[in-house]
Amino acid sequence: TLDNEVEDHSAYAFHGHTDEVFAAACSPVDASLVVSGGKDDRGFLWRIGSAEDVQELPGHNDTVSTVAFSSDGKLVACGSMDGQINVWNTATRTLQRTLEGSESGFEWLKWDLRSHIIIAGSEDFNIWMWNADTNAFLNTFAGHSNTVTCGDFTPDGELICSGSDDATLRIWDRESAHCRHVVRGHGYHTQGLTCLAITWDSQSVVSGSQDSSVHIVSIKSGQVVGSLVGHTNSVECIGISPRYNWVATRSMDETLIIWDLTHQAIRSICEHDDGVTCLAWIGSSRYVASGCIDGTVRIWDSLSGDLARILSGHRDAVQALAVSANRSSIVSVSSDKSARVFDISMFK
Repeated sequence: TLDNEVEDHSAYAFHGHTDEVFAAACSPVDASLVVSGGKDDRGFLWRIGSAEDVQELPGHNDTVSTVAFSSDGKLVACGSMDGQINVWNTATRTLQRTLEGSESGFEWLKWDLRSHIIIAGSEDFNIWMWNADTNAFLNTFAGHSNTVTCGDFTPDGELICSGSDDATLRIWDRESAHCRHVVRGHGYHTQGLTCLAITWDSQSVVSGSQDSSVHIVSIKSGQVVGSLVGHTNSVECIGISPRYNWVATRSMDETLIIWDLTHQAIRSICEHDDGVTCLAWIGSSRYVASGCIDGTVRIWDSLSGDLARILSGHRDAVQALAVSANRSSIVSVSSDKSARVFDISMFK
């Protein structure tokens, strides 16, 4: 834990969790609604600025490792290392569905942009898919030979991309669960994949690995079409700017790198004194935020690579970041058991 004299820049703090907080998401439609999940086996739905409007989301027997709102904001899902996903109705604050099937923990979950269909990657080597409206189990996507560490729907909703500790990327047909491409071997990652992001045009997937490499794969052909060379340690997080054709990557080498995807070149390197744990683009602005092991949230200007602001308040490592729907607030959750909200309206 850090020095007691931490300057607190936060506009609001949430103290409902009793252990480390690992996951957070902001509602895409309600700028003050947040979900968080943590090591206390609980999720919480809470409102920025309101200590009264708090709903505990219980029902898990292990860490709540991943949380996400549906794209219409009507449902929120909490996935746990106990192999269960609970789906809550955000209006009534009631448990709508419990999605089961896997006996193993879930690493991540994602909602389809156009429906209440949800996918989640498991330690059982599979991706699971359900319809949260009907509670119907739709499919498993089987083929990886180790934990599925990352994945998502393509923005057009037609395909699913997944990365695994088995060092492969798989591109799946969403309807049939047929695997269209397996990307592996020469010219690709030599160690497990840790993260991926799909470009807004559904044409490319950018993946990061424990081996410090970042590769660009054509979703149509399954071929590696480029590599982003610059990190010297495990790449842990990738975020694509909604506005520019840029990608931000963060690594255990204590840097955040902004890349120009078109030219496959480094735009700027954001050096940190300590490790970076997570990143988030601030909407379609030029600013990107990084969450750090030293408990700070740092705002960077991706055009210049300059550090624009250091936001402090946490007494331990920041574990996740989420930006509010109106882009005025950033939520950070930490190993110090708290969630904090910082005003970032000047960076919109």
